[in-house]
Amino acid sequence: NILVSGGTGTGKTTLLNVLSSFVPHKDRIVTIEDTSELQLHQEHVVTLEARPPNVEGAGEYSIRDLVKNALRMRPDRIIVGECRGAESLDMLQAMNTGHDGSMTTIHANNTDDVLKRLEVLVLMAVDLPVISIQRQVASAIDIVVQISRLPGGKRGVTQISEATGYDPVRKCVATTDIFSTRDEAGLVPTGYMPSFIDRLVSGDLLKLEFLYGDQN
Repeated sequence: NILVSGGTGTGKTTLLNVLSSFVPHKDRIVTIEDTSELQLHQEHVVTLEARPPNVEGAGEYSIRDLVKNALRMRPDRIIVGECRGAESLDMLQAMNTGHDGSMTTIHANNTDDVLKRLEVLVLMAVDLPVISIQRQVASAIDIVVQISRLPGGKRGVTQISEATGYDPVRKCVATTDIFSTRDEAGLVPTGYMPSFIDRLVSGDLLKLEFLYGDQN
């Protein structure tokens, strides 16, 4: 499960669209957005779009309503354009109940802040102990991808981290960088081997040499 993080106008939706293009064509995908922007070309895609209330205050379908309805559509993956409120709880529950490979975006400045912000958004939906929410976040999110504005007006990925679980000492969800930005070198591997590396290599999705630093 992937969380794309970044500020306004950094290209979160664009990156989400690119990541979504790699989903296998056999998978059943449900996309949920305020305004339809994702352009998926797989065979089994269901597109859901939020609807504001009419002048009488009726007929609203929120992102949260759509996430709940999506769970009844037997999706393999759920892709939410952006989590910015109570729907974050339902998205986490979907990620924790067999919908592996789901993705969404969220506003945050780095991969540590994004998980804390996710906790706050979940608290908007339910009154649970913070530690319970943190454990849900830790079990739901695998990768956080940070995208930022770069010098010269460009946009790019500046950090890719693994959510490594709940840290009882720091009392937060811990992250470890897989790739980080180092001055003029740009985005480079840190040498850290994520816990899901075996699945990527066995599926021929990643060469170990890339993580070890040989980017040729």
